[in-house]
Amino acid sequence: MSSEIFDELLYLAVDNGASDIVIKSDKPGYLRLHGNLEPVEMPPIDGESVLEFVDENVPSNYKETWEMEGQVDFAYFLERAGRFRVNAFLQRGTVSIVFRHIKSKIPNFEDLSLDQEVLLNLAQKKDGIVFVCGATGSGKSTTLACLLNWINHNMDKHVVTLEDPIEFNFIDSKSVFQQREVGIDAPSFQKALKAVLRQNPDMILIGEMRDKETFETALAAAETGHLVFTTLHAASAQQAITRLFEYFPAEQHQLVQRKLSETLRGIIVQKLLPNLEGDGRVPAQEILIGDSVVRTTIREGRFDQVGTLLDVSADSGSRSFNKELSRLIKAGMISKKIGLKNSPNPQALEMNLKGIYLSDSNRILGGASLN
Repeated sequence: MSSEIFDELLYLAVDNGASDIVIKSDKPGYLRLHGNLEPVEMPPIDGESVLEFVDENVPSNYKETWEMEGQVDFAYFLERAGRFRVNAFLQRGTVSIVFRHIKSKIPNFEDLSLDQEVLLNLAQKKDGIVFVCGATGSGKSTTLACLLNWINHNMDKHVVTLEDPIEFNFIDSKSVFQQREVGIDAPSFQKALKAVLRQNPDMILIGEMRDKETFETALAAAETGHLVFTTLHAASAQQAITRLFEYFPAEQHQLVQRKLSETLRGIIVQKLLPNLEGDGRVPAQEILIGDSVVRTTIREGRFDQVGTLLDVSADSGSRSFNKELSRLIKAGMISKKIGLKNSPNPQALEMNLKGIYLSDSNRILGGASLN
């Protein structure tokens, strides 16, 4: 079996609006449709064919990674369907593949139903660091592409991206984009990171916050006048901050607290929820803006209070996930049932929908001044 069966499956996925295609040896293909995994009516794809597809299509400079590590990321282009991000890996001695369809058209704020005002404010910061967080498949890369595309068409900036692999292609407009793909344009993520500050960027996209070295480089860039965008796997703003400190031993926490408090511009935590019609998904975002209260809280290491600052700092653009769910329900974008199902506090959401919001500011601040 050649690549033909895989191409047919990818065409089917694109025609039906699937976001992902999952292939497991000796099983039929599966499509991720509006968040749900659906089997395709087709014969099983034998393991030999799955292995053959990877061996034929993995770039030559990735072959050693595939042979040594049993997993590899690369890009696959199919005419009339576009680009796919591919992850091939071994499971129980057989090969599996997951394709992620990368849409050629970069969406705008209206396409994604995002709160444009808050996000544009982050896009226009002159320096600092912005995290876009969420689970795999939550639309982090798409939201970042939307932000960067607005910058491309509205600001004269030099933007360097470090990606593994490149997902969205930017065509220079007012800005100049340098997109570096690890394994093709740079031998490793670490070496690309070390070089980026010598490439005179105004803005830097780091595809994923992977480890201590990545975070230290991002902080250094943010401290020296660059605006850094990156992603992190975290389910809330509080978890995102806590996770960053897991990279460092306890004796370094105070220094990192100071650096992060000075450079953090915002944390966006995103989930994709079924829309009201049930034929698509809309992003729901918890947003923490790095205002003076947030900066002081981080500098003093009071991470357990970060979640409650989402409503206290609302004037600067922060908002809790419940407040976002309330907005989406009232706008007719998601059902109340979906909102309550995904709420971290359904009882509070019920009150929010009735216009009742409880202020936690006195409990959070404890009467002390954080100015």
